[in-house]
Amino acid sequence: MNPARLKRVTGGGLEIGVPLALLVLWAVLTGRETSFFFPPLLDIIRTFQETWLFARVGSDVVPSLTRLFAGYAIAVLAGIAIGMALGSSHMLRRMADPVVQFLRAIPPPVLIPAGILILGVGSTMKIALIAFVCFWPILLNTIDGVDGVDPTQRETARSFQIPRRDRLFRVVLPSAAPQIFAGARVSLALAVIMMVVSEMVASTNGIGYFVLQSQRTYAITQMWSGILLLALLGFTLNLVFLLVERRVLRWHRGARGGAT
Repeated sequence: MNPARLKRVTGGGLEIGVPLALLVLWAVLTGRETSFFFPPLLDIIRTFQETWLFARVGSDVVPSLTRLFAGYAIAVLAGIAIGMALGSSHMLRRMADPVVQFLRAIPPPVLIPAGILILGVGSTMKIALIAFVCFWPILLNTIDGVDGVDPTQRETARSFQIPRRDRLFRVVLPSAAPQIFAGARVSLALAVIMMVVSEMVASTNGIGYFVLQSQRTYAITQMWSGILLLALLGFTLNLVFLLVERRVLRWHRGARGGAT
């Protein structure tokens, strides 16, 4: 086996083996645990099967995912569109910078009371808050990505009189794509956090609501099963995102590999 293949196999084995070893260790350490507040892992897994496969999928998981994806999609579209405009114009960027820095400094949870007053306690408020939180990393990374496009590429495109629209979609956007993806990945984690927080404060369904209600009614094993579901959800979303990123940015990795 050549060194590169051996390194890949070893890395893949560690990625799978370490989490499994930690789970086994957790199960062993809590196997005889009698604490009411920290039940054995096997009890949590059993409750997870009874609760989430698939008894509460329609009532809690689907509403949560709908809010998460709706808010995230709005943030991605708005962040890229506005970021492209601000990144392409130095004057616009200077004009908008104070507003951007002021708004992004607001701690998102503090907007929940205002969101409830303005939009109510329905899904609209939660989607709006998720979009607001996810918007800033995508916007700032898009601005930096567009601003960092190689001037030679811009001048070459202009010298060949490539139409502005084609320059935008064939030169600027691909060049900024690695940074846009970096911002989108950060925002995806924030979307999960904001989904849970908004559901805990004002909701009648959703995974965050279920976890809080389970804690309040001393259904501790159910509470841990909800936490486990959120961890699996975050892990799965991140994995899917990386697969999409790897596919979309194949050219970027190839260019970096060629350069090195």
